[in-house]
Amino acid sequence: MMKRVLFGLLLCAMLVPGLMAATNEKVLITYSFWGTPDEAKVVQAQADKFNASQSRISVEVMAIPHDSYVTKLNTMATAKTLPDCGIMSEAGVLQFASNGLLADVSKMYGAKDSKPLDSLTFKYKGAPIAYSTANEILLLYYNKKMFDKAGVAYPPADAAKAWNWDQFVATAKLLTLDKNGNNAASPKFDAKNIVQYGAMVENLTWQLEVWALSNGSGFYSKDGSKVTINDPAAIDAIQKIADLNLVHHVAPLSTGMTDDAMQRSIIAGTCAMGTGGQWNIGTCLASARDQGIVDYGVAVLPFMKEKVTINTGGPNVVFSQSKHPAEAMEWVKWYAQEENSWGLIESGIWMPVLKKWYTDDKLTQKWAGNHNFPPYAQYKSAVVDYAMKYAKPASWYYVNNTNDFNTLLGSLLGEVWTGNKTAKDVITKGYASLVAACKGSN
Repeated sequence: MMKRVLFGLLLCAMLVPGLMAATNEKVLITYSFWGTPDEAKVVQAQADKFNASQSRISVEVMAIPHDSYVTKLNTMATAKTLPDCGIMSEAGVLQFASNGLLADVSKMYGAKDSKPLDSLTFKYKGAPIAYSTANEILLLYYNKKMFDKAGVAYPPADAAKAWNWDQFVATAKLLTLDKNGNNAASPKFDAKNIVQYGAMVENLTWQLEVWALSNGSGFYSKDGSKVTINDPAAIDAIQKIADLNLVHHVAPLSTGMTDDAMQRSIIAGTCAMGTGGQWNIGTCLASARDQGIVDYGVAVLPFMKEKVTINTGGPNVVFSQSKHPAEAMEWVKWYAQEENSWGLIESGIWMPVLKKWYTDDKLTQKWAGNHNFPPYAQYKSAVVDYAMKYAKPASWYYVNNTNDFNTLLGSLLGEVWTGNKTAKDVITKGYASLVAACKGSN
């Protein structure tokens, strides 16, 4: 019987050239991602490592520019040419799931597997459809040279000593200089000829949510069922950000349209302080420091009423259009394990997703005790401890259509940043449209 089977296979191979070779070919999986050139090198290296680790799957990396990433995926979804898997914009996860574009990944982890924190799990109709591959928070960065030159104390790394908003503004004034060297606290200050700003607060719409939370409000109710951005405290928080430029003259005009605040502020030497994501350490700050461009430090965010930062992380997803979902999940699961994405963690681009990396000092030292990071004690306080005690999940974990909401909000706030309208004016007038956008009916 065995001889007949072997003879049959040999005969088929003779009649259909390449058939035997095809049975040994790897399943090709495409994985899409965005990022800087530094990040692209690390991602490709990790894919190469996975490809060499087994003989069944081959991952091909598809790089897409960050600013056009979601648009590109939407176009590919319509054309039914989505990759097998990829990193996903957090704001688009539930929207893609509601359109049937994401696979159910509830079986990706077994009962005995260590899996990401529940707070980093995206769920749709009760089922997991994505896990954040990194835990990220927002924090405050500062240019040490500018602080030293002004004789001003560095921002606190300890949340217990965090600056309130008035202290933050007052410090920013001391670090904002006109062409004659006068700071913004001086009666001689010339606001029309500023050569150095004290601060830049990143005003990408999703990051603005942290200030609404800090002011005792939020963009949405806690269960995500209601849009609350019209709450006076939320409006006041947004206006406070605009007033850094319009009233206090301590921050440059920023339209909130590009994700490069750290490059435009701390690294460029135009601002003494700047808010941004922890990932900025690996995507630009570590290399800028190594090149002697900037010596930076990390601190906790200032607060308005409550001390808070946002907890988020780009998730890897498996697209439902994939012909090889099982293989795609195998790669995504492998990639999410700290030891397999170590290059991204060690470089400062990603933070681990398992609690033990925050509570076991030996593991935290392994993660953050290297030359890519600021001094360990400072980083542990301003990032590790801060993330565990003060982080709240960003709204896209539990609110659908935040992508549409944020896009509309960004367009509405354009005139707020320039001072043509107040936050109260545009949010009150645009509230109905923002609610419609959150419902997916705008």
